[in-house]
Amino acid sequence: EVLYFVLNRNRTLIANGENYLVARIIVVTSGKGGVGKTTTSASFSMGLARLGKKTCVIDFDVGLRNLDLVMGCENRVVYDIAHVIHGEANLAQALIRDKRNPNLYILAASQTRDKNILQQEAVQDIIEELSESFDYIICDSPAGIEQGSLMAMYFADTAIVVTNPEVSSVRDSDRILGMLCSKTAYAKTGKKLQEHLVITRYSEERANSGEMLKLEDIKELLGISLLGVVPESRSVLDASNRGAPVILDEKSLAGKAYAEIVHRFVNNLPEYDIYEKKPGLLRRILTRKKKETS
Repeated sequence: EVLYFVLNRNRTLIANGENYLVARIIVVTSGKGGVGKTTTSASFSMGLARLGKKTCVIDFDVGLRNLDLVMGCENRVVYDIAHVIHGEANLAQALIRDKRNPNLYILAASQTRDKNILQQEAVQDIIEELSESFDYIICDSPAGIEQGSLMAMYFADTAIVVTNPEVSSVRDSDRILGMLCSKTAYAKTGKKLQEHLVITRYSEERANSGEMLKLEDIKELLGISLLGVVPESRSVLDASNRGAPVILDEKSLAGKAYAEIVHRFVNNLPEYDIYEKKPGLLRRILTRKKKETS
């Protein structure tokens, strides 16, 4: 069995003692369904492509398949990941090039095939071949802890954990963090993935009224670096219905939030400062409280 260990900063892969230059492999995951994983995968991959990074985003949700709808390429799917695994098509035939950005490619999931087709060796073959041509491979994980989720995270060197400001969502995300520390190739080499948190559908007004968890509570519960916060916004649904990642809507708050997330990630900037957005006296109080507890 080949175990991968990817060194994040220089994109070096060690396989059976030999070094190779490879793509960054990023899983977008969360235990709970409907939190915005596919929306995040679509916008994050589009953001990378807009920065000139050659990017491939893979839909691991065999049986359902939603990424192609969010990306607006559902009518262009001829071959999918199942066809590649079964040898009915090669990767070049199955990859769909985005019409808006030539740096972005999509590998669709199958709607009809058995989820168990996503075996480690088959996924490894796909990842290895894509690594020869792409800077980034984004693995859009299905909900839950089934085979698709396990294979989406197995070869990743980086995880983006997406959660809503709800107790059930945060609890499921915590369970996923446990899996990332035990069920991945990184974990089997004794190493830890680079983990980032993205909080979606956040409303400060509702958080202050007690309707949802506050940012500081979520950070404390999960204990990983906060990459960004996407506000609750109608523009996300509108963009999805249009088949366009919301990051392309540069006037929307959600689009701006995803652009900031990509910028922070690519440039290795410090994590999102939950106190920076607070106005006036409240910001000063929270900042002072933060310093006192650090």
